[in-house]
Amino acid sequence: MKPVKVGVLGLGTVGAGVVNLLTRNGDEITRRAGRQICVTRAAVQNLDKTRDCPVNAIDLGTDCRAIVEDPEIDVVLELIGGDGEAYDLVMAAIANGKHVVTANKHLIALKGNDIFAAADEAGVVVSFEAAVAGGIPIIKAMRESLAANRIEWVAGIVNGTSNFILSQMNFEDVSFEEALADAQRRGFAEADPTFDIEGIDAAHKLAIIGSIAFGIPLSFDRIHTDGIQNLAADDIEYAAELGYRIKHLGIARRQETGVEMRVHPTLVPERALLANVEGEKNAIMVYGDAVGPTAYYGAGAGAGPTASSVVADLIDTARIMSVDPAGRVPHLAFQPDQITEERILEAPDFVCGHYFRVQVADKTGVMAEITGMLAELEIGIEAILQKDPPTAEDDARVIIITKSVREGILMQALDQIRALPTTREGLVHLRVAEFDD
Repeated sequence: MKPVKVGVLGLGTVGAGVVNLLTRNGDEITRRAGRQICVTRAAVQNLDKTRDCPVNAIDLGTDCRAIVEDPEIDVVLELIGGDGEAYDLVMAAIANGKHVVTANKHLIALKGNDIFAAADEAGVVVSFEAAVAGGIPIIKAMRESLAANRIEWVAGIVNGTSNFILSQMNFEDVSFEEALADAQRRGFAEADPTFDIEGIDAAHKLAIIGSIAFGIPLSFDRIHTDGIQNLAADDIEYAAELGYRIKHLGIARRQETGVEMRVHPTLVPERALLANVEGEKNAIMVYGDAVGPTAYYGAGAGAGPTASSVVADLIDTARIMSVDPAGRVPHLAFQPDQITEERILEAPDFVCGHYFRVQVADKTGVMAEITGMLAELEIGIEAILQKDPPTAEDDARVIIITKSVREGILMQALDQIRALPTTREGLVHLRVAEFDD
C-alpha cells in the first residue's frame, strides 16, 4: 500500500516527538499499520529555528492553510493549540476530506460537538487520544475495551501540575506558593499556571471523558470547577490525621437525577489507589457495571508520552482509511444519533461525603451545638477532629467529615454553623471521594 502522508501543524515539543518516534520505530510502526506513515509537510512559525528532530525529508513552510488544502496529504496533525485558528484549520481539513489527529483538549472540549458532526458528514475521522492524560490510552480503553459496560463513574488525576503541587505540600511541608514555584522551576508548570491550578485544564479533559462514558454531548461549560489555589497546608495536615490525602480530581458520576461533572480538591482515603499517585503522574479509574473498577496510570504529558498517543492515533487512522465509515469506532463511543442530552447536576445536587473546618470560640458546648445541627438535618458524621487553641486567647478548630449527603443539605447546616455567635470567619469546605469496590 502507498504510504500515509501526514502534514503537521506545529513542530514544537510534541511535533518533534512524533517525528522522532516515527523515525526510530518506523519499521515496527509499518508492520502494525500495514503501510508506512511519514511526515511529508510541516508548518512552523520560524523557519530558522533549530528543530529537535530530523527534518531533511520534511517540506517546512509557514502556511498551515496550504497543508490542509494539499491533495497529497492524507492526515492533518494539529498541534498548534487553542480553539481559534486551530478550529478553522481542522474544519478546513475535514472539508477537504482529510482525517485529523489532534492533542488539543481545549479544542475538543469546546468545539468537539461541531467538529465530530462535520467529520461524520465528510466520512473522515478525528482522533484525539493525546488530548486526555498524555500517554495513557484512556480514550481507546473507554471507547473500545469497555464498550460492553454501562459506565457508572470515572474519577481521575488528569493534571500533572496540580498533582505535583499537592504532593510537594503533603510530603515536603511547603505552602502552595512554594510548591507552585518549585513546579515552575522544574518545568511542570507554565509561567502562567492559571489553567492548571484553577482546574480549567482538568475540566477540559473531564468534558471529553464524561461524554465518552455516558453518551452525552461535550459539556465543558456545565462542569463545576474548583482549583487548588486556595488550599491551605493545614487542611492537608488534618486530612492526613483523619486517614485521607487531598487530590485534585475530575469526577463524572451517574445519579438517578442526572450526571455529576465536577473538578475540585478531594479527600481520598489514604489506602485508595488515587491517593498514592504522586508527582506529575496521572491516573484514572473507570467503573463499569460488568468489569467493576479499572485503573489507568502513567505520564500525563511530555514529548515522549504524548507522541506515543499521537502516533497510535496515526496507526489507527492508517488502518481504517479504506474502511466504510459506518464500520468505524464512533468519535464519542456511541453512534452519533444516539448521543443524548442528560441533566448535568449543579453543586447542590452532588451526593458525597464532606469535610469542613470551622474556627470557634473555645467554650463548653460548642461541639455539641455543631453536631446537634448536623443531626437535625440527618447528616451522619464519619469522623471528628478537635484542635485546642495554642493559647488561652486563641480559638479552637473543629474538623468534621460527614457521611454521604446531598450537598444542598450540607450547605444548610454550614449556613447555620456560620451564624452561631461562637463561630469565627473562614469556614473551609471540601468534598470527599467515595469509590465503589
